[in-house]
Amino acid sequence: MRMFFYAWLCVPLSLFSQTKAKVVGISDGDTITVLLDGNVQKKLRLAEVDCPENRQPFGKNAKQFTSDQVFSRQVMFVETNKDRYGRSVAKVYYDNGKYLSAEIIKAGYGWWYYSYSKDADLGAMQNRAKAKKIGLWIDKKAVSPWDFRKAQRERAKRKRLQKQAELHIRKA
Repeated sequence: MRMFFYAWLCVPLSLFSQTKAKVVGISDGDTITVLLDGNVQKKLRLAEVDCPENRQPFGKNAKQFTSDQVFSRQVMFVETNKDRYGRSVAKVYYDNGKYLSAEIIKAGYGWWYYSYSKDADLGAMQNRAKAKKIGLWIDKKAVSPWDFRKAQRERAKRKRLQKQAELHIRKA
């Protein structure tokens, strides 16, 4: 009996927090919607990977890759965090243990999100994809999604300031 108890102590805790679900939507390369028991939908932001935005080069390719991998299929996921938009950040597994984020990075459709990941193996996968020039790495000037989003915010801010200045001039 004591041996049985010790064997249970060796089982990873993440095993208990895995959730099984069916993928019913793909928002972009790194965001999926799953259907849980009770017909409840949940949006998941994939952990450790950042894919090009839909408006970026290769954004649609990344979305298509993710769709080809998991749309309408059963997945297992482990929630790791919440993002600033309230979405669950999760590690998603399919096909008997394939890690979706790693598959996206290996295929060249996403960046290793090193700011939110300690898994250097993902960085090595990214470097191999880059060296082979596959997926988005065909583009020598590929812009990371976080830099793209920052540029979008700055552009929107300049537009707002320009409009305010024009209104101020008209009033004067």
